[in-house]
Amino acid sequence: MAEKTVPTAGEAKTASSREVTRSRERYQAPPVDIYETKGGLTLMADLPGVSKDDLDIRVENDVLTIRANANHKVPGDPMYREFQLANFFRQFELGEKVDQARITAELKHGVLTLNLPQAEEAKPRKIEVRVS
Repeated sequence: MAEKTVPTAGEAKTASSREVTRSRERYQAPPVDIYETKGGLTLMADLPGVSKDDLDIRVENDVLTIRANANHKVPGDPMYREFQLANFFRQFELGEKVDQARITAELKHGVLTLNLPQAEEAKPRKIEVRVS
């Protein structure tokens, strides 16, 4: 699984001076751990401040896309702020070994866990030898 390089909204080159007036949405790539398991891959992404309703996970053209809006509720109006949550965006290129129809997702305590099962065709199998 290779990470796809996709420019964020803030990194995209402007085509004209009109682009400067648009609001720039901030994105950050969530930290991700990927583990190989007996049945496929497990991807764990840290998404603090994200609820299920603010999470969008898609697979299209062999690309897994994770997009999430972070909501950070604070009591009152901040007087000084060094930390601000940004929206999350990350893409991964899936190989033929992943059964895309059976991918499952779970969000618990700000950690997204995706199970990417191995396709049946990619699983090792024993080939019987026939004697003629």
